[in-house]
Amino acid sequence: MAQLLPYLNFPGTTREAMTFYASVFGGEVGFSTYGEFNAAPEGHPAYDAIMHSQLTGGGATLMAADAVENFGPPVVYGNNISLSFVGPEEELFRGYFDALADGGTVIMPLDKQVWGDIYGAVVDRFGINWMFNIEVASAESA
Repeated sequence: MAQLLPYLNFPGTTREAMTFYASVFGGEVGFSTYGEFNAAPEGHPAYDAIMHSQLTGGGATLMAADAVENFGPPVVYGNNISLSFVGPEEELFRGYFDALADGGTVIMPLDKQVWGDIYGAVVDRFGINWMFNIEVASAESA
């Protein structure tokens, strides 16, 4: 089932922020670092940074990551929130992605990622950040 979820970016304070939000809203929060995904080598400034965090509970899901140099744009408050489509609907999401990219800027083309899903990001012509995570395992088992 397709979902549209908020995605927050922080300047290296994702763990602190998401732990705080979990204390406010309840639920379970998980963290994955760039190092755990082998996306940054040991000793690199991004190695221990949060590549993905997810808080789930109370009927809501909130996702976040650290904005790390060379791994995306720096945090500018006001544009540090993205809308993220998550689900197995590849054809639907590719259509959305292409439509939003028309007149916009593709940040990362839709492509298979280290976690196994297809992911891409685009900024539309109005300056809104969009992320797409096509769940390959879900689509294959559906």
